[in-house]
Amino acid sequence: MDTFMNLLHLMRRRKKWKRGVVFAILTAFLVLGTIGCSEKEEIPEDKIKDIDFTVVGEDQQPDSLKDIIAEKYADPFQISYTLGEELYIAVGYGEQPSGGYSISVNAFYETEDTLVIDTTLIGPGKAENVTKTPTRPYIVVKTENIADKMIEFK
Repeated sequence: MDTFMNLLHLMRRRKKWKRGVVFAILTAFLVLGTIGCSEKEEIPEDKIKDIDFTVVGEDQQPDSLKDIIAEKYADPFQISYTLGEELYIAVGYGEQPSGGYSISVNAFYETEDTLVIDTTLIGPGKAENVTKTPTRPYIVVKTENIADKMIEFK
């Protein structure tokens, strides 16, 4: 009878252990599923369409825009400049401690009332050999002039 009781006790412990394993696996799937969903890119609800643009170098910028940038580029700035059928948008991040910085355009799109441009300053990589001279990174993009739209910088 003692052996039967021991066997019954072992079976109950094994069932608890199995329930614990199943619970842990289900919890892991739930957590991973939640993390995976939260990392999806958010699409703005009011976005109409993406805007085509070209990043332009200093030699392709109108002289009057270059003059405005030269006055402002020591500090962070956001400029829109219209010249005929072309719209130039310039974003600067002010003085940085070294070289090796770049700027990415994460999104540029149109809503009903605005043009939205989202940029990010990217610092130099750890292994990157950069100058220790301060720099003033900025980016200028050119697109067609879309009338009557405010520009929202992100």
